[in-house]
Amino acid sequence: MKYKMYDEMMEQPESLERTFESEWSTMDEISDMVLDVDKVYLIGCGSSISTCYSVRDAIRMSSTNINIEVYTGYEFYYNKKLQEGESSIAIFTSQSGETADTLASLRRANEFGIHTVSISNEPDSSMIKEAKTPIVTRCETETAILGTKTYITQMACLYQILFKASDYENKTELLAELAEMPKMLEKLLVSTEDENKKLAEEHKDDDLFYCLGSGPNFGLAYKLAMTMLMEGAIKHACPEYAAEFRHGLIERAEKDVPIIILRSDLESDEITQKAIDFCENLEAKVILFDLNDYADVDKLLSPFIFVIPLEWFVYYLAHFNGEDPGATRHIGKVRY
Repeated sequence: MKYKMYDEMMEQPESLERTFESEWSTMDEISDMVLDVDKVYLIGCGSSISTCYSVRDAIRMSSTNINIEVYTGYEFYYNKKLQEGESSIAIFTSQSGETADTLASLRRANEFGIHTVSISNEPDSSMIKEAKTPIVTRCETETAILGTKTYITQMACLYQILFKASDYENKTELLAELAEMPKMLEKLLVSTEDENKKLAEEHKDDDLFYCLGSGPNFGLAYKLAMTMLMEGAIKHACPEYAAEFRHGLIERAEKDVPIIILRSDLESDEITQKAIDFCENLEAKVILFDLNDYADVDKLLSPFIFVIPLEWFVYYLAHFNGEDPGATRHIGKVRY
């Protein structure tokens, strides 16, 4: 049986290609703006904030000239340090462009005279209409709750904007690989389905997953736990920075507890390996996703690569438990 999420996963390469073609010049303009400000705010919720976490940590690991702060919608809204006319730019991310707290924050930033950018998939949404500089991801409507094509296009826009403005010494190579990402995703969608279908069947009876990642992989670990496993597969899940394994989780890691770990051989993955070794000694169920198994790209781009096998894993994990990975029980029905 195929669910709506299947079609939307397969549309990711084309959606990314269309977004690059349509929004490239606007992204270049925003990159120039970033060079002229003292601070960049990134604001989002759910899958959208996970893209903010990933690009923030990627920039912090590679570049010194961009000061980035990440907020959820209402955290930004209630931030008392905002000042009239401050030298900053605020980039708001939302699939629908109507996320209540993100939209409220955009309006607050406009009131303070902060230059606002919105990245959304709905061209007629409030966020697109009210931002000073809008970017529309070209994914057509997305209905599956996990956020596949909107996630990949949002994150690509953030990487393109911020790395073009960065002083990262390998940014030319990274941006060239980012431009080739649609082709890479196409191959991964074909090559990673079967192994992750099998992996999902092996873990279908597990109800709790811990998700670890370092650097830009933490943002994806956050998405994996919060919007993929909990919302899509209806499993309990918890995200952590890999280096924080030694606090809390080290006391709960036990035999047969599933722990998903993302490893890219980043400098910080020296600590990730310590968590892997500890878990293996305890005979925990280590589910390791290693960048070297999938692609030869700049390690800072690893969330783009890892998300495809993880989508297959969650898709089939839901299926083997009789769940539609694109459906919801409460999201969109309960407002607060």
